[in-house]
Amino acid sequence: MKLLPLDRPDLLALATTWLTREENWKWLDFGGTGQAPTPALIKIMTQLETSLLRVFTADDDVTPIGVAGLSHIHRQFKTASVWVVLGEKSHARHGYSTRAYSKLITLGFRDLGLEAISSWAVEHNVSVEIGHRANFHFIGRQRRCHWVDGKPYDRLLFDLLPSEHKEL
Repeated sequence: MKLLPLDRPDLLALATTWLTREENWKWLDFGGTGQAPTPALIKIMTQLETSLLRVFTADDDVTPIGVAGLSHIHRQFKTASVWVVLGEKSHARHGYSTRAYSKLITLGFRDLGLEAISSWAVEHNVSVEIGHRANFHFIGRQRRCHWVDGKPYDRLLFDLLPSEHKEL
C-alpha cells in the first residue's frame, strides 16, 4: 500500500468523486455546512498548509482505493485531526482503511513533527473500530452534534500521542 499525493489531475478527480458521495461525506465535516464538499474546496485543501490529503492504494501499490487526510493541522500547537474514506467499497473489511490511517498518522508525527493527533467518529459508524485498531484513546463524547438523515448522533472523540503510535 502506498500513500500518493493528489498532485495529478486523475487522483484529484478520483478523490473528489469519493468525497462528494453522500455515503461518505455525511460521516465527515467539511467546514460545518452539513453538505458535500465542492470540487473547488477539495482542490483548495490540497494547497493549504492546514490540510494534507493522500490517496491510498491497494497492496499492488498502483490501484487507488481511498483517500485519507490530516485536517486542522496547527504548526504552532503541533496538532491535527485524521480521517479516512474507503472510496472503493469492494475493498472493505480487508484492513486498507486502518493501514492508510496508520500510515498517515506516521507521516504526521515523523514528517510534520506533530505531538498529538485527534480523531472523531459518529457513535454507531464502523470507523470507530479503525481508531481502536490504531491505538487511539477515547477522550470524550460530543453529544447530539452530528446530523445524519435528519437524526442527531454523538461524536466519539479520540486522540493519540507519538509514544503511543505503532504503524500497522
